[in-house]
Amino acid sequence: MFPELGHYALVLALLVALVQATLPLAGARRGDAGWMALAGPAALAQFGLIGFAFATLIQAAIVSDFSVLNVVQNSHSTKPLLYKIAGVWGNHEGSMVLWVTILAAFGAAVAAFGRSLPLPLKARVLAVQAMIGTGFLLFILATSDPFQRVDPAPLDGNDLNPLLQDPGLALHPPFLYLGYVGFSMAFSFAIAALIEGRVDPAWARWVRPWTLAAWTCLTLGIALGSWWAYYTLGWGGWWFWDPVENASLMPWLAGTALLHSAIVVEKRDALKSWTLLLAILAFSLSLIGTFLVRSGVLSSVHAFAVDPARGVFILGLLTVVIGGSLVLYGVRAPALKTGGLFAPVSREGALVLNNLLLATATATVLIGTLYPLFLDVLGAGKVSVGPPFFNATFVPLMVPLVTAMVVGPLLTWKRADLAGVLGRLATVAALAALAVLAACWYHGDGPVMALVGVALAAWAFFGAWVEWAERIGLFRVPLAISVRRAAGLPSAAWGMTLAHAGLGIAIAGMTGSAFWVSERIQVAHPGDTVEIAGYHLTFREVEPVAGPNYDARRATFVVTRDGRDVGLLTPEQRHYTVTGMPVSHAAIHTTGTADLYLALSDDDGAGGWTIRLYHHPLVPWLWLGCAVMVLGGLVSLGDRRLRIGAPAVRRRPAAAAAALAVFGSDGR
Repeated sequence: MFPELGHYALVLALLVALVQATLPLAGARRGDAGWMALAGPAALAQFGLIGFAFATLIQAAIVSDFSVLNVVQNSHSTKPLLYKIAGVWGNHEGSMVLWVTILAAFGAAVAAFGRSLPLPLKARVLAVQAMIGTGFLLFILATSDPFQRVDPAPLDGNDLNPLLQDPGLALHPPFLYLGYVGFSMAFSFAIAALIEGRVDPAWARWVRPWTLAAWTCLTLGIALGSWWAYYTLGWGGWWFWDPVENASLMPWLAGTALLHSAIVVEKRDALKSWTLLLAILAFSLSLIGTFLVRSGVLSSVHAFAVDPARGVFILGLLTVVIGGSLVLYGVRAPALKTGGLFAPVSREGALVLNNLLLATATATVLIGTLYPLFLDVLGAGKVSVGPPFFNATFVPLMVPLVTAMVVGPLLTWKRADLAGVLGRLATVAALAALAVLAACWYHGDGPVMALVGVALAAWAFFGAWVEWAERIGLFRVPLAISVRRAAGLPSAAWGMTLAHAGLGIAIAGMTGSAFWVSERIQVAHPGDTVEIAGYHLTFREVEPVAGPNYDARRATFVVTRDGRDVGLLTPEQRHYTVTGMPVSHAAIHTTGTADLYLALSDDDGAGGWTIRLYHHPLVPWLWLGCAVMVLGGLVSLGDRRLRIGAPAVRRRPAAAAAALAVFGSDGR
C-alpha cells in the first residue's frame, strides 16, 4: 500500500508543480498579489508530497519489501541497514527521487525563509523552480517509476553493487546532489531577474547564500567521492579524470566563478550580465552531468548506464532548460544597465581575471569530456581523452589563478596600487621560497612541477592568512586592538580566509601524491618482507573472515620502521555472496603527512598473493584542505548579512502609500 501512496504523492506533486509554475508567474506579470502569494504554499506542499514519496521508498528498502522492483534490484535481506538506505539512491530511479526531493527542498526553503524577498521576485523564482521540478517529475513518472511492483515477489533481492556498499558512497551522492540541485536556485534567481529586467546589489545579496550553500555541498560531495575512490578501488589514486568525475568538477568551477562574480555585483553593481550567465551555466553543467550519467553513453564505475531512451528524455529536457534560458538571456541581458566602471588593476579586475581563468578551465574540461562522445556519435572513431590531456591543459590554468587569488583580496575597489600590494606580499613570497627549499632538501631537486606545486600551495595558504592579518592590523596596531578587530570580522571574511587557505593545503596534498609517490606491485608469500619508503612490511598470514553479506580473506602485515613497530595492516579481498563480485578493501596507515597504502589482489594458486603497495606523501592534506574549504563555506553562511538579505527600508505610512501609487502594487 505504501508504494502506491508514494506513487500517487509524486502525481499530486506534479499537479502542484504545474500550479506553482504558472499562476504565480502570471500574477507577477499582472500585479496580482493573491496569485503571487500562491507560490509559497505551493512550494511547501510540493516538498511535503515529494518528501513523503521519498520516505516511502526508504521504508520499502528498510523492511525489504521485495514486491517493489527497485528494492529487488538494489537490496538484499542480509545487507547492513546503512546500505539498505543508501541503496535507495544507489540506482537510477531512486536517485531521481532524491534529486527532485532536494529540488523541492530548496524551493520550500525560499518559501519559508525568503521573507525579505520582494513578492514579485519571490513568485518568479519559485515559479522557475517549479518548472524544473515539473520536467523531472514527468521524467520519473513517464520513464523511471521507482514504485513499480513485481508479481510474484521473489524471496530475496539481487543486492547492491558491492563497490557502492561503503560509508563514503552512502554520503557522497546526497551531498553531490545538494550541490548540483542547489545551483538551481541561482538559476531560478537569474531567470527571474531576466524576466523582471532588473539586477542590483540586493539581488546579488539574495542569490549569494544559495550559491554558497550549493558550492559547499558540492565541495564536500566531490571530496567524499575522491576519498571513496582512493581507499575502495584499490588503485591508490583519488582522481582519474573520469567523465563522471568531470561532470561534478565543471559545475564546481562555474559555481566558484559565480560566487566571486556575485561579490562584484553586490559591492560595485558591475558584471551583472556576466553573473547571470554564470548562474545559468552552473546549473546547466549540473544538468549535463545528469545527462552523461543517465543517458547510457558512459560506462563508469559510478555511472548508472541505463536505457538510452531515458537519455533522450533528459536530452530534450536539457535542451528546453538550457536552450530556453540562453535565448532569454540573449534577448534580455543587453538591456541591463552596465553598472560601475573600474580600472584593470583593481579588486574588480582581479575578480574578472579569476572568472576568465575559471571559465577557461571549465571549457577545457567540458571539451575533453564531450569530444570523444561527439566523435563516437558522428561515427568518426573512438578516441580516449584521459589524464595526459587534462594535466597538460587544465593544470597550467591553475597557476595564474592561484597566483591572482592571493593578490586580489589585497587590492582596493575601482583602482589599486599593484606595486604596493606586491610589496606587502614579500613575506608570503619568502615563505613560499622556504617551502620549495624544504621540499628540495627532503625529496631532492625535482621534478620541476612538484616544486611549482609546493610554491603555489605555500603561496595560497600563507597569502590567505596575510590578507587576514592585514584586515585586523596584526603587528601594526596593539595586539588587543587586533584581537577585537578579529572578533568583529564578518563571518564571510573568516570564511574566505579558510576557503583560500584550505585550497592551499589541498594543493600540497595533490602535489605530494602526484609527484613523490612510491609504488610496488609484486607477489608476496607469508613470511616475506617488503620494503618501501623506509617501511618494512612482513607478511604474516591470510585468514578467512565472514562479513554480514560477504566472505573475505584477510591478510596481516606487520609494519616496522627503523626497527620500531608501527602497527598492523590488514587488507582484505572480499567476495560478495549474492552478486559473486570480488572487491579489494585496502588497508591504510597514515601519519598525517603521508599514507602507507596496501591492497590485496588475487592469489597465484601457489601460496602467493599479489599486493599493491604505495607510499603517498602529503595525501592526507588533500582531504584536510577540502574539509577546511567546506568549513570556510559553512562559516560564510553564518554571516548575518547573507541571512537577512537586503536591508528593509522603513517608511512612514503616508510615504509608503505614495510609493505604491507611483511604482505600482508590485513594489517596482
